[in-house]
Amino acid sequence: MNKNRNEQLRDIITKEDIEYLIRLFYSKALKDPIIGVFFTEIAQINLEDHIPHITSFWEQQLFYTGDYKKNVLQIHKDLHVKKILDKTHFDTWLSLFNTTIDSNFSGKNADLMKTRARSIATVIQIKIR
Repeated sequence: MNKNRNEQLRDIITKEDIEYLIRLFYSKALKDPIIGVFFTEIAQINLEDHIPHITSFWEQQLFYTGDYKKNVLQIHKDLHVKKILDKTHFDTWLSLFNTTIDSNFSGKNADLMKTRARSIATVIQIKIR
């Protein structure tokens, strides 16, 4: 990415920033030929119900203020039972997630969100086996 473009982007600083980012991400992820099926057919998420939960999750990850109470690992274990989640799925998710962040935000929290996403994806891949 162009350094000048990065300098023009602001950091993720509010819950609203997170929700905006999550909505952009899901607009891509739901249509993705590799991972879209997990959201649309396997989990059958209702996006409007899901957005507040996942926003709260990331708010907790970045600002320690979210009220997320679900078990992320168990959710992914349950999905894995229904349809195998493999490295390609996690790599695709992470690539889409990082691209969405990089296209819209730049800064300490944006970097932290990408780092946490990579860590979470790595742990889940190890633990669902």
